[in-house]
Amino acid sequence: MQPVSWPSRTRGMRQADRAREDQFRAYVLQSRGSLLRTATLLASGNAHQAEDLVQTVLLRMYVSWPRIRSDTRDAYARKMLVNAHLDERRRPYARHEQNHAEVPDVAVEAAPPSDTEAAVFRALAELPPRMRAAVILRHLHDASVAETADALGCSEGTVKSQTARGLAQLRASLAELSTETGDRAVDGTERSRT
Repeated sequence: MQPVSWPSRTRGMRQADRAREDQFRAYVLQSRGSLLRTATLLASGNAHQAEDLVQTVLLRMYVSWPRIRSDTRDAYARKMLVNAHLDERRRPYARHEQNHAEVPDVAVEAAPPSDTEAAVFRALAELPPRMRAAVILRHLHDASVAETADALGCSEGTVKSQTARGLAQLRASLAELSTETGDRAVDGTERSRT
C-alpha cells in the first residue's frame, strides 16, 4: 500500500496567485517588526494586544492585497493598524471586561520592560487612543501632518492640536513620575554616565 501524499499548498495554484503569495510573504517578513513596534505603542505596551492587532491587519491586507498599490503599502498598513486599534477600543467588551484571575500556566516570559519603557507605556496609556495614534505616527514614524490626518481620517489642524496636547500630556506625566521616583532620567533632563 502506497503512503498517502498530500498535495503541496501551491500545487494547482495559478502563477498569478503564487506571485501574490510570494509578494505578500516578502512584505510580511520585511514589515512585521515595524508593525509590531507600532502596535505595541498603540496598545500601551500590551504585547498580546499588539500581536492581535498585527494579525488582524495582516489578514485584512492579505484579502485586499491585489488592490493595494506597492508604493503606499506601508502607509496603508499604518492606517489599517490605527483603525484596527480604534475599532478594538470601541468594542463593548473592551469597555466592560476585567480580568481578575491569574492564569495557572505561565508561558515563556519576555524580559520585563525597563523602568523607562514602563514609564513611557504608562504615560502613553493615559492618552486617548486617537491622540496616542497622532503622537506615534508623527514622532515615531516621522509621518507628515497630511499623512497622519489621512491615516486618522481628520483635518490637519486636528492632528496638530492632538499632537501638541499629547506631547504636553506625556511631558507632564513623565515629569510627574520622575519627581515621584527621584529619577531625572525618565524625563530626559539628566542621564547617569555609568
